[in-house]
Amino acid sequence: MKDGLEGVVAARTRLSHVDGEAGRLILAGYAVEDLAPDAAFEEVAYLLLNGRLPGPAECAGFARDLAARRALPPAAVEVLRQAAAVRTPPMDALRMAAPLLSLGRAEDPLGDALTAIAAFPAIVGTYWRLRHGEAPAPIRRDLPHAAHYLHQLSGVEPSAERARALETYLNTVCDHGLNASTFTARVIVSTRSDVISAITGALGALKGPLHGGAPGPALDMVLEIGTPERAESVIRARLDRGERLMGFGHRVYRVRDPRADVLAAVAERFYANGGDRDLYRLARSVEAAALRLLRERKPDRRLDTNVEFYTALLLRGLGLPAELFTPTFAVARVLGWSAHCLEQLREGSLIRPQSIYAGPTGLPYQRTST
Repeated sequence: MKDGLEGVVAARTRLSHVDGEAGRLILAGYAVEDLAPDAAFEEVAYLLLNGRLPGPAECAGFARDLAARRALPPAAVEVLRQAAAVRTPPMDALRMAAPLLSLGRAEDPLGDALTAIAAFPAIVGTYWRLRHGEAPAPIRRDLPHAAHYLHQLSGVEPSAERARALETYLNTVCDHGLNASTFTARVIVSTRSDVISAITGALGALKGPLHGGAPGPALDMVLEIGTPERAESVIRARLDRGERLMGFGHRVYRVRDPRADVLAAVAERFYANGGDRDLYRLARSVEAAALRLLRERKPDRRLDTNVEFYTALLLRGLGLPAELFTPTFAVARVLGWSAHCLEQLREGSLIRPQSIYAGPTGLPYQRTST
């Protein structure tokens, strides 16, 4: 038996396939590098929820349905207001508000899934604005999903380039096999609990730094280095101290993370048309130095750039602070959680693994005198 259920198959899924040895990610039949850069988020959402890409009329109807579910219950807005007053971390605020999406509604798995997907941008955006003393941005049903999220954060309709960059990111990270948060969601819904409860549990798992917290530290390292000329010396010193380089290597991928390639390409296009070119050049210099030194120090291991490195670079370019990196990941991954919940309800049974007892036996009980 391996700790952490490593290597144990716990579910069958048609949603995503992660091939760590070959460096491939398949989303419902499509290679991530083929689907993510050009598909609308609404297309990808329809694909994961329905098992096929929609036709034009289906996609338009699905997008309207999703947009109609964006508004938050007043109780959720009040919780976010109270959380902002005490400067609650954004992931905690999202976790607090998410359960309230079921307020006043009968349980309906598909409806709950669509509501969560639609409302997460409003939760994060509303909280962020309240925390900075600004009124929530109005809900816009006329904007596509990715553009709506950026509008919820800033109150300004984003350019097509900014919306497309974020949309590619959302598509790229919307699902990734049976990771910790997705497994959590499937375990909860396997009891025939409701989808909103399962998604709330998944948020709790994602909050943990071993799962959802790497993009921030990856950016911190780049900013600490500061100039391309310092990259080699700073990274060499970190390796001498035995520190891990955040943004490099992956638990599953033994070669380059294919999601990193997708986000590297969109980051290159995005920064070529604006943004902080100095930051982009610095990040590429840090990446090159890190890869060179990792291959020098650890020639027997493939420690390539992973998705967190280019997530940090892209989201920073879009103007998002590091505090919003994991909540933005949740805005994407709630689609995967929802699709896995629906699949588990259709095809799965109660998830109930066994444990091996490692404690003492035969202890004599003596009643404590009173």
